[in-house]
Amino acid sequence: MLIPPPVRPGDRIRVIAPSGPFDRALFFRALGWLARRYRVIWDRGSLARHRYLAGDDERRLAELNQALRDPQTTAIVAARGGYGATRITHRADFDSLRRHPKWCVGFSDVTALHVEALRVGVASLHAPNLTTLGREDAQTREDWVQALEQPLMPRAFSGLRELVPGKASGILAGGNLTLLFCCFASGRLRLPAGCLLFIEEIGEAPYRIDRMLTSLLISGQLDGVAGFCIGDLTGDGRNDAALEVVHERLRSLGVPVSAGLPIGHASVNRCLPLGLPAQLARGELRLSAS
Repeated sequence: MLIPPPVRPGDRIRVIAPSGPFDRALFFRALGWLARRYRVIWDRGSLARHRYLAGDDERRLAELNQALRDPQTTAIVAARGGYGATRITHRADFDSLRRHPKWCVGFSDVTALHVEALRVGVASLHAPNLTTLGREDAQTREDWVQALEQPLMPRAFSGLRELVPGKASGILAGGNLTLLFCCFASGRLRLPAGCLLFIEEIGEAPYRIDRMLTSLLISGQLDGVAGFCIGDLTGDGRNDAALEVVHERLRSLGVPVSAGLPIGHASVNRCLPLGLPAQLARGELRLSAS
């Protein structure tokens, strides 16, 4: 895996809208905050709206490609998730990301970008989208800046619930379960052998989580996964029913499964570098650069 250089104050960051339209007030508030620390580049075309998308596919694809190909850009930050990234990411020039490594930043629908970054062997950052930063949560903003500027700093998430106990280590991969499932269905998902797989979700009934996990299991996609790290699955922290399904479906693999990562669509959404080595043991997920 290539790990993009740390972002420094004054560096060029590109803000793009690869998915759905967004709240403009939150967008401009976060843009102003971001511009106080970095040189922010964005296109007014990202304000476009085409049904449930931030403009048509060609607009969003051109914007993404421009960001991927720019050797001076150090991070690509998604304005919002929603839906739409899977309509364009398979056509995007992610080979340029390999030539000019930079951080792809976002979550939810932005999982499609993380999947493509993983395919070309470049680490990325599962983190709040730009409009989330517009809510003026100081802790979230501090965590976000630290993750970009010190991506190799050791991190630990303790106090996790061990659904299946055990120890495992591997490259961290994953994101939103629905997006991972969609990328698998389209042939885009390529999980590294021996990886630790992180998943989060929102608004899906337990039977739908069951359906997606079952399909991934039957396909053999999960056979090489060394362990699972589960974030928030509901958006409100009430995960018991969903976790019962996760436990029932994944325990047959005989690998550790830990839940309770403060990451996903709930009020707390910590940053998680994907593509870095990680260790899972005794209810703790640890990340390090080696």
